[in-house]
Amino acid sequence: MDALKFITCGSVDDGKSTLIGRLLVDSKAVLQDHLAGVQRGGETDLALLTDGLSAEREQGITIDVAYRYFSTEDRKFIIGDAPGHEQYTRNMVTAASSADAAVVLVDSIKLDWADAGLKLLPQTRRHSLLCKLLRVPSIVFAVNKLDAVDDAALAFKHISGALNAFAAEAGIPVTAIVPVSALKGWNVVDFTNPGWCGYEGPTLLQILEKLPNTPTDVQAPVALPVQWVEKQHDSHVTSQGRRVFWGRVAAGGFAPGIEVQVFPSGQKAVVAQVLDHARRPGAVAAGRSAGVTLDREVDVSRGDWILAAPVAAAVADDDFDTPAAVSPYPGQKELSATVAWMDDEPLVAGRVYWALHGHRWVKAKVKRVVHKLEINTLAEEAADRLDPNAIGHVELLLQEALPAVSFADSRLLGALILVDTASHKTSGAVLVN
Repeated sequence: MDALKFITCGSVDDGKSTLIGRLLVDSKAVLQDHLAGVQRGGETDLALLTDGLSAEREQGITIDVAYRYFSTEDRKFIIGDAPGHEQYTRNMVTAASSADAAVVLVDSIKLDWADAGLKLLPQTRRHSLLCKLLRVPSIVFAVNKLDAVDDAALAFKHISGALNAFAAEAGIPVTAIVPVSALKGWNVVDFTNPGWCGYEGPTLLQILEKLPNTPTDVQAPVALPVQWVEKQHDSHVTSQGRRVFWGRVAAGGFAPGIEVQVFPSGQKAVVAQVLDHARRPGAVAAGRSAGVTLDREVDVSRGDWILAAPVAAAVADDDFDTPAAVSPYPGQKELSATVAWMDDEPLVAGRVYWALHGHRWVKAKVKRVVHKLEINTLAEEAADRLDPNAIGHVELLLQEALPAVSFADSRLLGALILVDTASHKTSGAVLVN
């Protein structure tokens, strides 16, 4: 199986960094000298294994996303430790946009766990809803710090009920709810305390080992954003082009014989050869890097797209006009999109930004702000601007057309970023509606 890329998220001080530290230590992924460097007062501070910035260590908080790698006998993992502060929601959105799964931490001692109708923390709701918005396939709730409450079984029962009720109301598919103690290691990697909280299910690591990766769009028409053009100067082959167009396949599967069209030039050609990342000839599916050689010389540059050729429309018996062939990825100059705003300057209508789609840069103008999403419920509210860390619906006008599709259909073809033309700061993450 491919490596599982997952993030930990949730409210402030719920134990996200400590949980990752526990996963790394108990899975024997931390060297002794590294472990010796995260001691505080003679005790191992697990959170320091991911909180590497000096500001994070001084304040005891997570500010930016930190990635760590470890593996077990059954699976490889890439962990993203996302910050819990509302101020750093943009960092969490960045990490979740490419994650296969999310572990949402819930701090039991911050909740009125004795109340069967308890209310969850706003940031727990916010991060869960953002994971749903960003199409994270698997969401696991980990109820933490149950070792610090008087009745762990009752607390887990009430918190689980609140999580299930919230998920049902918001339409969030819940993969699992598991009680853990990140500090003591209970139910994280091993069953250190079997039957604790009345829970008889698998540990958190066992759940993660079974989670699927984000399904790739292998059944969709082929699409590849060209990242690098390689010229084979010493080639004397005249039966095909002498250039190889490299990139990561965004949709479908490339194989020799497929008819394609270059975007934006519209030139058509046939795929003559496909190389994988190790330069071995053969078919390459979505999610993998590939080098594509066409059957003839076609002008293709970095930023162009190699797409499936237009498909001829059906012709009725009584129709004298042959309808034009339709591209599966038609170019669009106007987009309706959801934007997670990251810049300190608010988003207002009329401003112009650079938009990056695949490896192609175009100018994008904000036509209008349609709605602002209430971050705790995703309800739409009237707005004329988006402040930092806000999420809303906008309409964009592009200077040049792009082969963009809905983010719900393709994570790669349906995503853009907006960059400030003056400061060159990443200003927003765009999800095409």
